[in-house]
Amino acid sequence: MQRLPSLNALRAFDCAVRHMSFQKAAEELFVTPAALSYQIRQLEEHLDLKLFDRLNRAVRLTAEGELLAPGIRDGFIEFENALRQLNRRRADNVLVISAGPAFTAKWLAPRLYRFMLRHPEIDARISANLKVVDMQRDDVDVAIRFGRGKYDGCESILLFDEYVTPMCSPQVADGENALKQPSDLAHHTLIHDETHLGVFDLADWQRWLEVAGAADVNPKRSGLHFNIADHALNAAVAGAGVVLGRWVLAQNDVEAGRLVTPFDLKIKADFSFFAVIHKSRSDDKNIQAFCTWLQDEISGNVDASGAGPAV
Repeated sequence: MQRLPSLNALRAFDCAVRHMSFQKAAEELFVTPAALSYQIRQLEEHLDLKLFDRLNRAVRLTAEGELLAPGIRDGFIEFENALRQLNRRRADNVLVISAGPAFTAKWLAPRLYRFMLRHPEIDARISANLKVVDMQRDDVDVAIRFGRGKYDGCESILLFDEYVTPMCSPQVADGENALKQPSDLAHHTLIHDETHLGVFDLADWQRWLEVAGAADVNPKRSGLHFNIADHALNAAVAGAGVVLGRWVLAQNDVEAGRLVTPFDLKIKADFSFFAVIHKSRSDDKNIQAFCTWLQDEISGNVDASGAGPAV
């Protein structure tokens, strides 16, 4: 069996490939460019292959370097994942939850204290972003996602469907141009939530107005446009206009009276909210505890103390 190259040499090669610069790779590894170049030359001598073409102010992978690079990268990724899983086992009270920023701000964060009261032994950590995660490799235990619920190698638990309907502050709804029928929207600023554009199909103002029979309202006239859902809802709460709001995200604001829904017409989205877990971890006690709490919270079976069923 051929003796493996040194780990430092492999790390230097991988870093240089990612940056395509010995200078930047050296900075990442906290070594001098000369030291990094020496490590790569050691690797080339070990393999008896030339891996980089050294140009005047740049480097370029040779055909042999192109062949080697993906395997080295995959090897380091697997090594990092193994260490991450080992650390997760050591800290078996940590639960990492990935959710979108708007869902986290508007639904999860205001309720999560009740989960903590029910399970003080669990250290819940929220990763609020829309990044696609690998449930097997990334440091995520549960992902809450808005989609169709089909994710390779994962189990999906349906949490709730999503609907859109006009929403505004009570002052706007009952003000000078009170919202009695959909055609009254012609006198109000329309707030557009464009989070979904190019990502999933969610009814927009034009579709809602068509279904409502309000053909005299122009959805394309000037209004307010936001690319983050909770910003659009916050603008409506402040009285800036009427938003075609997502019910799940706006639920807290509606229940608190900060927003009202002046019309009964709701349009169901094609996607729903799911709790997603990797099949290999479906029996994890912390994940099970969180998913049970989620379902209890949605069904109204959590009292104000978070300790148990509502009465």
